Amino acid sequence: MMGVVNVTPDSFSDGGLYLDPEAAISHGVDLVRAGAAILDVGGESTRPGAEEVPAEEELRRVVPVVQGLADVDAVISVDTSKATVAEAALDGGAGIVNDVTALRGDPEMAALCADREATVVLMHMVGSPRTMQADPSYEDVVAEVKAFLAGRLEAALAAGVAEERIWLDPGIGFGKTAEHNLELLRRLSELAELGRPLVIGTSRKSFIGGVDGSAASERLGGTIASSVLAAAEGADVLRVHDVAEVGQAVAVATAILG
Repeated sequence: MMGVVNVTPDSFSDGGLYLDPEAAISHGVDLVRAGAAILDVGGESTRPGAEEVPAEEELRRVVPVVQGLADVDAVISVDTSKATVAEAALDGGAGIVNDVTALRGDPEMAALCADREATVVLMHMVGSPRTMQADPSYEDVVAEVKAFLAGRLEAALAAGVAEERIWLDPGIGFGKTAEHNLELLRRLSELAELGRPLVIGTSRKSFIGGVDGSAASERLGGTIASSVLAAAEGADVLRVHDVAEVGQAVAVATAILG
């Protein structure tokens, strides 16, 4: 379980709740108590239409929180595409770099992750958060996302990142329609064929609302359903806001399925 710690004013479901470093640290501690093995700390919203945050501001938001969580019983991940932010977070105790650009956003990122022996999450996204939902189109979304991730895996390996430190994320909600997201989840086992751990983040996302019209604050049931099915189809890491509830659901489903 990867618990979400958004240190942002504008994230789509909890923007502003944990902008204060002490509030974010306390929230992270609560998520670990609820069962999170990883805490994903981010200082820049990647919701559709989000504006880029300057590195200096992202550093100001993220670094105190990473440092404040360094001693908790969880691995700290930094959700950033900027090498300067990733480096500061790694210095502060983080062990994972969760890069929504899959090492394409900053030419220094791949070498940094290789040199620091950080685990790297490579995510599929069309365009940038500002443009990704303009008109997403695929002939076969699963095949195209799989090919992209395979290519980024090779690029990371060529840059010196060890294969055992590379995780892959199909980017649910990042440049996809609701049907694209459902198809990716339906055929997740095909992405598992790439042989690397899969990170899946469906938590409170708009495709759930596309099914039943729910608002972001009303999507716990859809988050649980999609997370349990993703785990059954091969997801290794579930990135969620509601750690206790999703964790319980996965544990019960695992017990039933044996």
